[in-house]
Amino acid sequence: MVNGESKNAPSMADVAALAGVSHQTVSRVVNGSDAVRGDTRERVQAAIDELGYRRNKSARALVTRRSGRLGLLYSQPHLYGPSTLAASVHQAGQRAGYDIILSPVPHLEATSTERAIEALLDDAVEAVLLGVSHQSFEDLVAQLATTVEVVMIHSDPPEGVRSVGIDQHAGAVLATQYLLDLGHRNIAHVAGPVGWIDARQRREGWLAALRDGGAQPGPEIFGDWSSRSGYEAGAVIARDASVTAVFAANDSMALGVIRALHEAGRRVPQDVSVVGFDDVPDAAYLWPPLTTVRQDFASLGELAVEVATKAIAEGSVEVPPLIAPELVVRDSAAPLTPGRDVS
Repeated sequence: MVNGESKNAPSMADVAALAGVSHQTVSRVVNGSDAVRGDTRERVQAAIDELGYRRNKSARALVTRRSGRLGLLYSQPHLYGPSTLAASVHQAGQRAGYDIILSPVPHLEATSTERAIEALLDDAVEAVLLGVSHQSFEDLVAQLATTVEVVMIHSDPPEGVRSVGIDQHAGAVLATQYLLDLGHRNIAHVAGPVGWIDARQRREGWLAALRDGGAQPGPEIFGDWSSRSGYEAGAVIARDASVTAVFAANDSMALGVIRALHEAGRRVPQDVSVVGFDDVPDAAYLWPPLTTVRQDFASLGELAVEVATKAIAEGSVEVPPLIAPELVVRDSAAPLTPGRDVS
């Protein structure tokens, strides 16, 4: 006892005793039932407030088969996109009245992935949001769907899979078309790593825009999303005087490209224009400020939670269209200097 009070958290029975009602009446009030008169509801709520009673979700889950939890499985938590998505899903879930269990997978290995999935299922999540845009995870959908509702956060999901996403292909077309409109014809691409769906979609968007514009693909170098890999790619690109523009598959790699070009004496954007993808918070403060493609992660998180909660309630949900990205024009890309067309 402390100051005459029990250290144990107040129970539903304590609330019932204080309000002078049955345990069942308290349960109905706590669970939002309309079958309780206004004055009785007010008395129960006053008792809840006075005692500081909090609903035991685990006990409620046993009765209702509803845990009030959603799980997010995501990879590479150190990168801007995945970490921002996780924060967005967490906030959207809380607004919807759900607890969000975040399960990052630092390495795409079968063992770590299985452990992450098992942990989510052990937490009795009602739905899993699969925020890993890698082809190796597509096989997990059928496996998980037999146990729990699944929503893929994916720009190019397998046919028939419930999903939400941002149009990666369209974003790459925006970036590449902008460079073409500035007069550039030899546009290099620093691609994301093989196996990543977003990287593939951005690469295909780059190729599609060049094809539609009648231009041949410039040099293509694969990175790993890091600034270091962008720097290494930029050092190679800097030795090719015919390249006048670069589309990097994310802003971190674009940053590395710009550094390598500067070190090689090639000015950005006077000699080489650079466009990135993501619009990280620091993009506007690079030198020069980075032109890039913005992804609306806040809307993506909201939509993912909305689809998941509807799937829980209704069983089937119409798949929404992909969210359109936005080109953010700053100072890292400029018109091709007259007389510099080296295509």
